[in-house]
Amino acid sequence: MTSAPPADWLHTARELADDLATDAVEREQAGKPPLDEVARLRESGLLTLLVPVAYGGGGADWRTAYTVVRTLSAADGSVGHLLGSHYFLSYCARFFAGPDRAARVERAFTAGQWYWGGGIASQEPPLMLTPTANGYVLDGHQRYGSGVGVADRLVVRAAVPGTGEPLAVLVDPAHPGLVNGSGGDTFGQRLAAAGGVGFDSVPVAADDVLGSLSPDDGALSPFAGLAAPTARLVSAQFCLGVAEGLLGEVREHGRAAQSAWQPFSPQPWPGSPPQDPYVLTAYGELAVAARAAAALADQAVAALTNGLARGEGLADEECAEIAVLASAAEAAASRAAQEITTGAMDAVGVPAAFARRGLDRFWRDTRTHTLREPVAHRLREVGDYFLNGAHPPFSLPA
Repeated sequence: MTSAPPADWLHTARELADDLATDAVEREQAGKPPLDEVARLRESGLLTLLVPVAYGGGGADWRTAYTVVRTLSAADGSVGHLLGSHYFLSYCARFFAGPDRAARVERAFTAGQWYWGGGIASQEPPLMLTPTANGYVLDGHQRYGSGVGVADRLVVRAAVPGTGEPLAVLVDPAHPGLVNGSGGDTFGQRLAAAGGVGFDSVPVAADDVLGSLSPDDGALSPFAGLAAPTARLVSAQFCLGVAEGLLGEVREHGRAAQSAWQPFSPQPWPGSPPQDPYVLTAYGELAVAARAAAALADQAVAALTNGLARGEGLADEECAEIAVLASAAEAAASRAAQEITTGAMDAVGVPAAFARRGLDRFWRDTRTHTLREPVAHRLREVGDYFLNGAHPPFSLPA
């Protein structure tokens, strides 16, 4: 496959988003495994967007990747979530493995055009990684993993018996000892192929143990510490994309339909713009919420991009500032998405409840995500840093 030139990535994302939007309601209501959706991502070249050109990838940066996730989330929240999780998980080798191992993994990734799933969330109990003569075997059950139903490779959190140190581990899900389980029957993100997964003596090569996930002070470099804010900004971009997608749909309704709050007028003014002050105020509040959260997310993305460019020269205090800004951006985006996906449907009124319109999918996708990532933890981190200068703990999201 020939990768698209860097300048064309956003155009590619917009074209794919337009394609996904044409049947998003029907696909979401059918709830089939997203094999076709992942195939579309693969064909577009977007899966390897972040891989260096020297290794066969797109050579783009995280600013571009976040824009792509936001664009696709606006059209189809499940696909946006699939791609955002894939970007973070496929980047983990750079955060936690050495340069040589990361290069080997990324070359194999582009050669196989892998879709990455799994999860290394801090709240997830680690699997057990037992040493053997030929490497390791992996046992246990992961309660939640993203894209596990369609992944070509999984990244999971595991621990070696005795030390208990958590490690990031790369796993081939084709092994018969790996079984996808329950947990994906949520009311939102129906096409995200998420759920539980079990491991029964799944072999793991020594080179597929990427590195430590230990939260202990000094265990990770400041550069590796950027994994947490990188993941948090994936969450923020997903929330913003879904919110903006719903706003785009209800705006057309608001321009054409009579206000849900105004008594029916037997003599409407065809072609005239809406003038109901309640409608205008409601949409004004939603637009402000979206723009404010987007501005904070853009600020956090700029800080993260600069931090990633510093590499191993990044200092602890710089990493902490980026982490706090990312936590603030995720909290703002989460709150804005919840406000917008509820308020926009209120503004539309009864037609928002019609299944054929599919507007409820935006609310369901948002609420499913925000239940997994409650903002209280992020606000506590921001407050502790503001009052006490405390660095946020290393904690990876679901």
